[in-house]
Amino acid sequence: MAHPKILDIQKTALVVVDVQEAFRSAIPEFPQIASRISIAVRGFQMLDLPIFITEQYPQGLGRTAEEILFSMPEGFEFIEKTAFSAGGAAEFVEKLRASGAAQIVLCGLETHICVNQTAHDLLTENYEVHLMTDCVGSRFTQDKETAVQKMTQNGVVPSTIEMALFELLRDAQHEQFKEVQNLIK
Repeated sequence: MAHPKILDIQKTALVVVDVQEAFRSAIPEFPQIASRISIAVRGFQMLDLPIFITEQYPQGLGRTAEEILFSMPEGFEFIEKTAFSAGGAAEFVEKLRASGAAQIVLCGLETHICVNQTAHDLLTENYEVHLMTDCVGSRFTQDKETAVQKMTQNGVVPSTIEMALFELLRDAQHEQFKEVQNLIK
C-alpha cells in the first residue's frame, strides 16, 4: 500500500532544467546544487529510469555543468530550448510523453523562471510534479523561496534528493538499495 503522492518506480522520470555553466558564478551554492543533481542523475540511472536534461540557449549560456556531464553516458541527448519552460520545447514534450512517465522529479535553474514555468506546464498536462528543493537555485534567495512557495501552493509536491530516491526504492531489500545508499553517503 502506497500513498498516491509517493513516487512509484514504474511511472517516474527525472527532469533537469538548465543547470548550465553560465550560472556557475551567478548562483550561490551552484557547485553544491550541481553535485546533488549529479547524484540524482546517477541514482536514476541505477534504477533505469528516464532522464531528461534541458539546456536554455546553450550557444549563449554554455553546456550543462560538468558535474552532471560526467555522470551522463556518452551520446546522451540533451534537449535545447529557447522557451523558459521545458514545456515550450516540442522535443521535450514528445520525449516525455513517449516515456510513459506520470510522475516527474524536477530540479534545476533558475527556480523562479525556468523551473517554475516548467512545473506549472507539467501540472497543466496532468503530471504529478515532485520538486527536489535541495536541487534548485536562483541568484537571489527571495526568488527561490517565492518560487518554491508558489509551486507547492499550486500542487507541486516538495521533495529532496534522498526523499525521492528512497521513495523509489521503497524497501531495503531492493536490489539497488546498497548502491543508491552508497551514492548518497
